[in-house]
Amino acid sequence: MREYLLTLCITAAVTYLLTGPVRKFAIVAGAMPEIRARDVHREPTPRLGGIAMFFGLCAGLLVADHLTNLNEVFAKSNEPRALLSGAALIWLIGVLDDKFEIDALIKLGGQMIAAGVMVMQGLTILWLPIPGVGNVALTQWQGTLLTVALVVITINAVNFVDGLDGLAAGMVCIAAGAFFLYAYRIWYSYGIEAAAPGTLFAAILMGMCLGFLPHNMHPARIFMGDSGSMLIGLVLSAGAISITGQVDPDALNLYAGSEKAAVHQTVPVYIPLLLPLTIIAVPAADLVLAIVRRTWRGQSPFAADRGHLHHRLLEIGHSHSRAVLIMYFWSALIGFGALAYSVNSASMWIVLGVVFLSAVGLVLLLLPRFTPRVPVWAQRFVPPRYRRRRRAPEATAAAEAASGTEAEAPGGEERTPVTAGVSGVNGATAIGARSRFLDRR
Repeated sequence: MREYLLTLCITAAVTYLLTGPVRKFAIVAGAMPEIRARDVHREPTPRLGGIAMFFGLCAGLLVADHLTNLNEVFAKSNEPRALLSGAALIWLIGVLDDKFEIDALIKLGGQMIAAGVMVMQGLTILWLPIPGVGNVALTQWQGTLLTVALVVITINAVNFVDGLDGLAAGMVCIAAGAFFLYAYRIWYSYGIEAAAPGTLFAAILMGMCLGFLPHNMHPARIFMGDSGSMLIGLVLSAGAISITGQVDPDALNLYAGSEKAAVHQTVPVYIPLLLPLTIIAVPAADLVLAIVRRTWRGQSPFAADRGHLHHRLLEIGHSHSRAVLIMYFWSALIGFGALAYSVNSASMWIVLGVVFLSAVGLVLLLLPRFTPRVPVWAQRFVPPRYRRRRRAPEATAAAEAASGTEAEAPGGEERTPVTAGVSGVNGATAIGARSRFLDRR
């Protein structure tokens, strides 16, 4: 565990320290596109944050190669080299897109080529654990097609959710944390060496996201761009492929009793079969909804719009930061809920806890839809926006002016009515727009 933590810290430190110089480079290089209709930010912000994340990935792999225990991962498996090859290719495509806006079909082709490069070097799905059946061996073509599909789906799911400051990096970091705990349990508790590469990939991915988040939180100083979102999506998919298609559940027979029972024990992470990453269920759902929505309208599935989940949270009244935190909450609930269920699937308390937290999440999600009425005696215990506001003299004057009567100030001057300002997308509160009162001075 200490070597994994050391690798994580080195990756985070390198990513954090390089993000500042990369930001200056992006400004000089002109990688600051104009604000589009679907964008949420107000000012032009440089991209190319994926450059720092890629060098953080390289630093993490280099450090792990020189550690005593993690060096065996490089000696016994070719998966780290396969990951680095595919990551370099997808990162290069992302850098060109951040600068020159590459066509969507070209990016899709580049994603498939990067996945093919990893397959050629051994990072592929060899078999699938199916509940009630056991292991199902795949042919070379079946494994290749399933691996490429999984990589492309994960990359685009992460890319689609990258719409708010700190959203994609935070959600992937939460997913990588849940995945790291699961992979480490398989490797350490059961002694399965084939789970070591997936554990290493998850630790490095957490370091990449944690090092970039301080620069990307609202208001963001730099965006990761496609060079970063596609990179972290590929790393996450590589860890899932390594665990799902390389670890044989038959090795758990000593603990589970039979192969079918062993497969049943891993169901919370391996199902659904075509998308074993239940830890990124929220980005995957956003991806599916976006494809259906755009196809229904007769548009291309790659056409950008403002219909993503985070955009809808802003439309119903959530602030920028609260929308990001809500997405974090649902990602953590799904990821760590699946992790807890995989540890003890017979516990009813885990199911009840997930149901209770889901209800809490729905209340937080629909909070702007209603205005709570707090009793007078309890107003001092709630935030100011939920307290009943007393009618100020300015408001009385505005009401009288609206009714046609003149309200005079003590000095004989007429008062002007106060109009409530309308907050923008990022300035909305839980109960509506903020009121702007006159300067009392």
